[in-house]
Amino acid sequence: MRALLRWSARLGAGVLRPAGVVSLGGFSGFSGLGTVKMLHYRTEERGRPHSVDYRIYFKTSSGKYISPFHDIPLYAADQQDIDVPTKKQKRDDNELLLNMVVEVPRWSNAKMEIATKEALNPIKQDVKKGKLRYVANVFPHKGYIWNYGALPQTWEDPNHTDKDTNCCGDNDPIDVCDIGSKVCSAGQVIQVKVLGILALIDEGETDWKVIAINTDDPDASKINSIEDVRLSRPGHLEATVDWFRKYKIPDSKPENQFAFNGQFKEKDFAMEVIKSTHNYWKALVHKQTKCGEIICQNSSVCDSPFQCSDAEAAAVVNAAPEYGEALPLPAEVDKWHFLTQ
Repeated sequence: MRALLRWSARLGAGVLRPAGVVSLGGFSGFSGLGTVKMLHYRTEERGRPHSVDYRIYFKTSSGKYISPFHDIPLYAADQQDIDVPTKKQKRDDNELLLNMVVEVPRWSNAKMEIATKEALNPIKQDVKKGKLRYVANVFPHKGYIWNYGALPQTWEDPNHTDKDTNCCGDNDPIDVCDIGSKVCSAGQVIQVKVLGILALIDEGETDWKVIAINTDDPDASKINSIEDVRLSRPGHLEATVDWFRKYKIPDSKPENQFAFNGQFKEKDFAMEVIKSTHNYWKALVHKQTKCGEIICQNSSVCDSPFQCSDAEAAAVVNAAPEYGEALPLPAEVDKWHFLTQ
């Protein structure tokens, strides 16, 4: 699977890769000779990996460029081709599956994220003071300890003070930690089952961390709650709190803090938080709240004043630098950081 996912076909100046596979009748979406069928989303890389101009753009299987922030549905049940009206369905939170956009594969260090302030919101590597950001390896952790990403069509509103944390939102889509066994790829779109949530307070802002599991995981049917995670994967939740608490210390920042004394909240609470961030996103793309520097350009959101044409979306991608050879990773990316107790 890894070899096929890295298969690429040059098309114009970018490199196309499958971002998510829709299966039918047990067919995985891949056939012999490297042919990819029934893809729902694809990605197109631009620029040079490990450089400030590297971007991962998203498109539908029909070649229409989209925003992973705004055009990929939050609810997997709503997933169908862009421009096909979505049927309203009665939702049971216990059965809901959500789409997750993977930004950072497990064990990697590059701080990749949806670029909320760029047209079409591609995935890019975060930059601070002109330098690409890499998460430090705080012993015993190596890079990110889950597949890390975001729920599309959600937004933590910086204008809203959360009643539980007493802090405003961090102005980003809500974050997700996929605890599944499979290591995903940046730009992959997977379906996840929500298990719970952690309330991180990051420099005075609410930064929710949804705990979820990839539905393709062999244990997905047996893990349905935070308590199930504790029983089946002892130490994983404790390691998650430890990771978020300490990951900024090597950058000379203090430990992060948590609401609820660092305790995980269960699935029902998590779903309420997700629903609220989905509503904040709706207000954002319909220009019913201040968007600041957030770019709301989209290809498919009904009645959104930010909806663009296919030609306008394609022009954004075509203006990006051509895909090129990856730059070498800095040596310090593999450095261990040992913290005193």
